[in-house]
Amino acid sequence: MIITHHGGQCFKVSFGDTTIAFDPVSKSSKRFSPSKFGADVGFISMKHPDFNGQEQIAHGTRQPFLIDGPGEYEVGEVKARGFGVPTTYDKETHFNTIYQVQMEGMNLLFLGALGTAEIDPKILSELGDIDILFLPIGGDEVLDVPEASKLAVKLEARLVIPMHYDKAALSAFLKEEGVPDQKSEEKLTIKKKDVAVMEGEIVVLGA
Repeated sequence: MIITHHGGQCFKVSFGDTTIAFDPVSKSSKRFSPSKFGADVGFISMKHPDFNGQEQIAHGTRQPFLIDGPGEYEVGEVKARGFGVPTTYDKETHFNTIYQVQMEGMNLLFLGALGTAEIDPKILSELGDIDILFLPIGGDEVLDVPEASKLAVKLEARLVIPMHYDKAALSAFLKEEGVPDQKSEEKLTIKKKDVAVMEGEIVVLGA
């Protein structure tokens, strides 16, 4: 599995001949810069320009299967469940979808633009052991650093990938986690056997 970060909450995850995208940035976003790449499956956590640029992950005849809300899904080798939670973003009430995605033997949890660390216990009980956690840390209507750190500990993810941050938030988060000098990586190539031995490790992916 190869994971790359494309700014904000946008990630490209590839394995074999399959590519999925989380929260592609729309051209109309005023906060993040969009990236263009083809994907087979697209996950949209919130109907907002910062996260719903599905046009950015269509390439030629390659049109992604779009998942944009709660429910259970199976697309080829990708199995997913979406859990809806109310939140506030851009000073408006929205519905944020947390996605649990299983592929290549790994359990990925993408929190989207989550605004509170208090997740319904019913949802938590459904998540199982989390291999890779995509965690918003930037504050300003998503989790701030103390909340994000607290939630990462609670979820006991083997690997944490921070997202939705600026330079100051990332520095504060790495300091909070005890790895202030950690450098960002261009991409992450990982297998199930690699993540199986991790215990709350953090990988920063540069956009």
